Amino acid sequence: MVQAISTSSCCNILFSKSHRSTSPHSLHRFNHYSPSFAHRISTGVQRKALELPLPETVTQQVQNKEQRKTQFALENLTSWLLKQELAGNIDAELTIVLSSISLACKQIASLLQRSSIINLTGGQGTINVQGEDQKKLDVISNELFCNCLRSSGRTGIIASEEEDIPVAVEETYSGNYIVVFDPIDGSANIDTALTTGSIFGIYGPDEQCLIDLDDTSTLDEAREKCIINVCQPGRNLLVAGYCLYSSSVVFTISLGKGVFAFTLDPTYGEFVLTHENIKIPESGKIYSFNEGNYDLWDDKLKNYLDHLRQPGSNGKPYSGRYIGCLVGEIHRMLLRGGIYGNPKNKNNKNGNLRLLYECAPMSFLIEQAGGTAIDGVQRILDIVPEQHVILAGTPTYTNFHWKPR
Repeated sequence: MVQAISTSSCCNILFSKSHRSTSPHSLHRFNHYSPSFAHRISTGVQRKALELPLPETVTQQVQNKEQRKTQFALENLTSWLLKQELAGNIDAELTIVLSSISLACKQIASLLQRSSIINLTGGQGTINVQGEDQKKLDVISNELFCNCLRSSGRTGIIASEEEDIPVAVEETYSGNYIVVFDPIDGSANIDTALTTGSIFGIYGPDEQCLIDLDDTSTLDEAREKCIINVCQPGRNLLVAGYCLYSSSVVFTISLGKGVFAFTLDPTYGEFVLTHENIKIPESGKIYSFNEGNYDLWDDKLKNYLDHLRQPGSNGKPYSGRYIGCLVGEIHRMLLRGGIYGNPKNKNNKNGNLRLLYECAPMSFLIEQAGGTAIDGVQRILDIVPEQHVILAGTPTYTNFHWKPR
């Protein structure tokens, strides 16, 4: 069985396929009408009674109702969130936060589809805190996310990959939720109309960072007090998810009880439930690494990749696929299985994924779908980000270890 392995650090990770089998498909039951025969002998004549069906059980009646559902009986994201609220899985405030995130994703999807038409391709001419050239849509998408979260009235702290520090939301001091996000993952793909995505994670309130309106400290001082509140390990996440922008727009989310995916129906602008309780397939066929860096990798990693390219027990080697977008890679893994890695190399000792905005939320989803997310030494969700990691946006962990397939 193939394992997912991870490389170097929190930001150099491998996600593995599930070690659990997929959920069995439910079997359709059909009502069988068993004829009952009664024979009465009278004056030498044998007569057959009427054939009557056996009475249906309550279970059969429920199944019949389910079978009578039409193609119009769809469940959208809003109704699903309300059901989760009624079930006690989330509260009303978190429902509002998630709805605001889904709105931001719809707006970004619309801009991406029209980016060439409305001249939103190309660079902005600025560099973000990660030292990367910003695309026009990097800046715009960041503003969309921030505005939607602020207007929800339920967020206290927001931290974006495009910002240098977490921001205490002035408009909503009453909000307690902490939202971290990467507004556009894979923005280098925008100009060529390839796969991109948005990643988000939500943490609960922390007593260290509840804002006191009577406090005389400045907003900058309040921000400084709140930085420690953002620096939580991924295991503290309440919710994580992503939105994939490709041939379909897919909003994938986990509340800590499985992974669910909703596809945007452009006809009426709603996310519709299309993938329920996703489980990573037991066996995968694809590995995703940027093999252009092959000669810069550790010899152990080279040996592992060479091993994957050898025919396995089924006589076939793994196939290499690399999109250049973490959201796209993980989405494919959730549905098809496989291995993803973003390892360190001689020119980049830490890799180029960020623990807070990318690795932790994606690791949360992978584990909820039955997979494994490690940095080569430990579970990624157990890594605690450090303050300067958040401010600089770069990881500090570089431990490296490989496990055999």
